[in-house]
Amino acid sequence: MSKVEEVTHRLRKLSLICDTGYALAIHIRFTSPTLLYQTYPDEWIRFYTERGFMLSDPVVRWGLRETGFIRWNDIPDEDHEDVMVHARQHGIEHGVAFSLGTPASRTLAGLTRSGDEFTGDEIDQMIGLVTEIHDLTREPGEDLATLRSLTAASLR
Repeated sequence: MSKVEEVTHRLRKLSLICDTGYALAIHIRFTSPTLLYQTYPDEWIRFYTERGFMLSDPVVRWGLRETGFIRWNDIPDEDHEDVMVHARQHGIEHGVAFSLGTPASRTLAGLTRSGDEFTGDEIDQMIGLVTEIHDLTREPGEDLATLRSLTAASLR
C-alpha cells in the first residue's frame, strides 16, 4: 500500500468513528500545518472560519500548549468567544482533543461525534490512528501534493 493509500485508509477509519467530523492539523510548523483535513459539516466550517474562531478556540489553544488527549468538556473554561456553544448549536456535541509531537512539528486533532461521549476504547483507537498518520507524514516527500489534495468528500 502506498503512503497516500495508508493515510487515506486511516482518515476514513476516523470518519467512521467521528460521525460529526474531525479536524486534523498535521505537523504544524511555524503556525501552519503541513496537512489539514476537516470533515466537519460545511456550515460549521464556514461559520467557524468567518468568525476567526481558530485564534480563540479552546481546543486549538489546549493542543498547542499540551500533548496527550482531553475530552472537550474537561478543557479549562477559556472559551471567551463561546466556540463550544456554537459548535453544539451546529450539532457538534462531544469531542476529544489529541495533540502529539514537538512544538516544532505538532499534530493536533479535534475529533467529534453525536450521541454519547467517546468510550475509552474509541479514544485509544483514534489516538492510534492519528499517531500513525503523524508518523506516516513526517517526511511526505513527493506525496505531499497528493496528500494535500484529499478532500472531505473523499474521506467520508
